[in-house]
Amino acid sequence: MKTSEQGRDLIKRFEGVRLQAYDDGVGIWTIGVGHTKGVKRGDTASDEQVDQWLSEDLQEAESAVNSAVRVTLEQHQFDAMASLAFNIGDSALKTSTLVKMVNAGDVDGAADQFLRWNRAGGRVLAGLTKRRIAERMLFLTGAA
Repeated sequence: MKTSEQGRDLIKRFEGVRLQAYDDGVGIWTIGVGHTKGVKRGDTASDEQVDQWLSEDLQEAESAVNSAVRVTLEQHQFDAMASLAFNIGDSALKTSTLVKMVNAGDVDGAADQFLRWNRAGGRVLAGLTKRRIAERMLFLTGAA
């Protein structure tokens, strides 16, 4: 499966789109739409480069969901999980209780697991909490 426009929009809404590198709050330099690979202070990007990075980074998140989930997902469920994978990384997603619950058919339990991923640097972040609530809603209802 691939991330739909609704899923891409959710990711952009929470990641933001930045053409200059910034510290994400826990010391990770970020640019574009949550792109972190090889980014350092002072980097800049064009709109075209940002779009390219988003497509590349989404491929990794999509691959993580596609390889970890062994049951059929609705598009909105896939989008929610791809957004989570985009933010927390493929290794964290693949070993998560959320994936175990999805594979066991426990949709409600899996949905509640989104809410557990609201920390960065050991701190609860309001922005992550809002994102997880939106991902959970998307996962359950198709609306973010």
